Amino acid sequence: MKKLLIATVIGSAFIISCGGGGNKKAEEQKEEVAAPAPVVSKNSNEFNQSFEKLLGNYFELKDALVATDSAKANAAAKKLAVDADSLNVKALTDSTGALQSTAQSYTGTISGSAKGLVGEKDIEAKRKEFQMISDAMYDLVRTVRYDKQKIYHQFCPMAFNNAGAAWLSQLEEIKNPYFGSKMLNCGETQDVLDFGAAGEPAKASE
Repeated sequence: MKKLLIATVIGSAFIISCGGGGNKKAEEQKEEVAAPAPVVSKNSNEFNQSFEKLLGNYFELKDALVATDSAKANAAAKKLAVDADSLNVKALTDSTGALQSTAQSYTGTISGSAKGLVGEKDIEAKRKEFQMISDAMYDLVRTVRYDKQKIYHQFCPMAFNNAGAAWLSQLEEIKNPYFGSKMLNCGETQDVLDFGAAGEPAKASE
């Protein structure tokens, strides 16, 4: 009986030891598989750094309009105009020159409307300029295929007397820059620009 008990204890210890070692090895393998591969941008670092500044100041402008803060909107628009004028489009890989030319046409619209926004006294007039900036930014992102960040293209059908207007956001949550606190969550995501994953933007589900 003692021999049987000893054998059982030894056997149990062996099973526990093997089980523990096996689990540890499986966890290590799982961690190795789960490690994501680094995403390599198709654009140069020089261009991406330049575009990141432009996009950051656009989001700053959007947030200022969400807050209905004219002073902050003017400050962000001034920086946005500078960044649009200095966007390093020459760092884009472009064998024909067509890509750089198209990108420059959009940056010209962004800069002009940003300067126009600063000159407007009324917040609603500033929002109208922002609409033109947003449309040009959407086309610019798709043209240069910026792949360092996921960007949400959102739309409010009630803006400007139900004419509708769109904007870009770094967040999926709706924060409406055309109405602010009056109708903060009015709108929907219509498109998701995510060139970093499969190289093509994913359409938002209807």
